[in-house]
This record gives sequence, C-alpha cells and structure tokens, in this order.
Amino acid sequence: MNKEFKLLAKPYIAWLFILAILPIFVMIGLSFMFSEGLSFEGSYFTFDQFSLLGEDSTLTAFGNSLMYASLTAAISLVLGYFVAYNVYKSNFKNKFMILTIFILPMWSNLLLRSEALANLLDENNIINDLLSRVGLGMEIGLRGTPAAVIIGLVLTYLPFMILPIYTALEKIDYSLEEAALDLGLTKMQKFWKVIFPLSLKGVATGTILVFLPSMSGFAIPEILGSGNILLIGNIIEQSFRNMDYNLGSLLSIFILIFILGSLYVVSKVDKEGETLL
Repeated sequence: MNKEFKLLAKPYIAWLFILAILPIFVMIGLSFMFSEGLSFEGSYFTFDQFSLLGEDSTLTAFGNSLMYASLTAAISLVLGYFVAYNVYKSNFKNKFMILTIFILPMWSNLLLRSEALANLLDENNIINDLLSRVGLGMEIGLRGTPAAVIIGLVLTYLPFMILPIYTALEKIDYSLEEAALDLGLTKMQKFWKVIFPLSLKGVATGTILVFLPSMSGFAIPEILGSGNILLIGNIIEQSFRNMDYNLGSLLSIFILIFILGSLYVVSKVDKEGETLL
C-alpha cells in the first residue's frame, strides 16, 4: 500500500520540482548575474544588484511592508481572537458552519475582491449614494489612502488568524477552566492566566500566517492604494514587468528566505501542526 502511495506522489514531486524548485534556482542564478531580460547572451557574474538594496525606494518599500504587515497582524489578532473566542464559547451546534462563513470570501478571486472593495471605498460609491438619499450627506472616499490598504489586508487575511486561534482554543481541556474558577479566579483572571497562555500557539501561528502575505503581496496595495503605497511586493512586480529580472529575482530570494525562516518558527512553535491551516 505504501508503494502505491509513493507512485501516486511521483507526479506531484515532478510538478513541484518544475514549478517551484527549478524557478528558485533560476532566480538565485539571476540574482548574481547581469542579463538583458531572460537572454543569457552577453550576461556576466556580478554583485551590482546588491547595491540596489540600499536605495531609498527599496528601503522605503521594506519599511512600509514591515509597518503595514505589523499593523495588519495586530488588528487581525484583536479581531480574530474576539471572533474565535466567541465562536468557541458559543452554544452553536455546528461551529464549523460558522467558521465556514468566515472562510467563504477566500473562495473567490483575490483581485475581484480587491476591486469590489476598492469600488466601495471610492469617492463615488453605492454607500455615499445611499447616505445622500437618506439625507446624511456623508462621503466615504478612502481609496488611495493607507487606511484603505489596511482595511483590504485585514479583510483578506483575517481568516488566517481566526482558524489557528480557534483550533488552539478547542484543544484546551475544560477541566482546567473549572479548576481555575474553583481556586477563586474571576472569569477575566481565568482568561488571562489560563485560556490566553494556552492559546498562544494559535496566536503565534496566526500572526505569522497573516504577517507573511501582508508583507509580500502587491495586488492589494496596488488596487486599494491606487499606486500611492509602495511595498516590497510592488517593487518586485515592477521589476519583473520592466524585465529587470535580476533585481526582481534578488528581492524575491530575500523575501523567500524571510518566509522560510518564519515557517521554521511556526514549525518550532507548533511541532504537531495542530494549528496550521
């Protein structure tokens, strides 16, 4: 039976090598070369791309990426823990159905969701029209602002925070909560001294799962920020679009190293993989 499963895994391994492993080695090679596009004619070995890492635009993009990813992770942690904890404590018979409702938006295309949200945050949108019809006269036009990017990132990646935290909460032995109350702790003290520490595994996993795509993505800041917000993902996208594959590959490798390092931290925090999506 094991041999059959190994045979079934071979096509997957082949595609993994072709679509993931091989491109990584190509990007590593391009990071240490100067070439015209993907043509290797006249290309040569160089470290010149590394000097571009110190340019103001690159440093600004790195700083923005860290700031926006940190804010997104912090806001998602507060909202995600609130949702996960209330679902965990609720009396719903089918809690999985409630969680599915939060996951449903992830089943649609990210670009379509971002464009739809951008239309709602634009100056001329259906919300402003409804407000004017009821006589409030308020106008909501956040597109192109940092707030729009934060809203888009939080709404997109919030499920990545909810699910690991809920999984960690579900694994807490209820007898520990009863023991805490029997020892005289209030409900608030029980939460901070028992429940929250035992759910930190889910918090750590969710924070990293939200932080990584928020830092490396380019579609959401490009659409909701109207090109006014520059993140490292936008520089990578612009580099490849302008056929500067050397700089794009170098920045991609740096992001990949950061992602792999973060996933290594997740594997150490959650060795059993209990809270991973």
